[in-house]
Amino acid sequence: MPTVASSDQTPLHYRVIGDGPRNVLLVHGWMMSGAVFNDLVETLDQTGLRLVIPDLRGTGQSGMATSGYTLEQHARDVLAVADHAGLERFTVVGHSMGGQLAQWVAAQEPSRVEGLMLINTVPASGMQLPPDAVGLFRTSAGDREKQKIILGLACKQLSEASLERLLKDAGAVGKAAIESGFDAWTGGGFEAKLASITAPTLVVATDDPFLPPAFLREKVVNPIRNARLAYLPGPGHYPAVERPAETAALLTSFLAGLGR
Repeated sequence: MPTVASSDQTPLHYRVIGDGPRNVLLVHGWMMSGAVFNDLVETLDQTGLRLVIPDLRGTGQSGMATSGYTLEQHARDVLAVADHAGLERFTVVGHSMGGQLAQWVAAQEPSRVEGLMLINTVPASGMQLPPDAVGLFRTSAGDREKQKIILGLACKQLSEASLERLLKDAGAVGKAAIESGFDAWTGGGFEAKLASITAPTLVVATDDPFLPPAFLREKVVNPIRNARLAYLPGPGHYPAVERPAETAALLTSFLAGLGR
């Protein structure tokens, strides 16, 4: 399995699936690894695609760095993976905090990013949570019960089997990735970069209690040129796990709409 060293020498692990001409980089969010996309990948028509799925630092099989959990360093890490995988031009799909990183990458490398799909993304401006949620989220590292409560709050249509898989993935995420990563995505602070995004952008909203469609329209769709909103009713914060077939269909149609 390919691994590349980040700018601070943290080993970054990623998977490559398929060898088609269209490159799609899938960036996961907080409290998970790239494994969060497994159900989506299984249901996706992979014809003509080359999927690159990194584990961000502190997650999955990547290195457990003690620092570097800022949005800027995460974005550098994602670009290091893209470079190592030979992605000259690519579409970025980002979920949650991974959506923030996708926005950063699309703003940083507009000539390389040909499409941007943001699934239940945290806005570039970050987001405030109620104090009780802050306490719960930030102290959840290695705590199965807290992580189960978080997933219970965030999801609407998660099966027991899927919940178990997510809890197993979340349980292996490092403490620094949970704490510093939480500070990074809630803080945001790079909305000024959004003016640099030129790629056609699809923002996927669901019945996510934390990131409702109206909020995403105001904070994400409106500030990005060429952005549209797609609303998928039913699932909560993890549509790629709760409703993988429908999420895969949205990705397929978005990629088809980009042309070549």
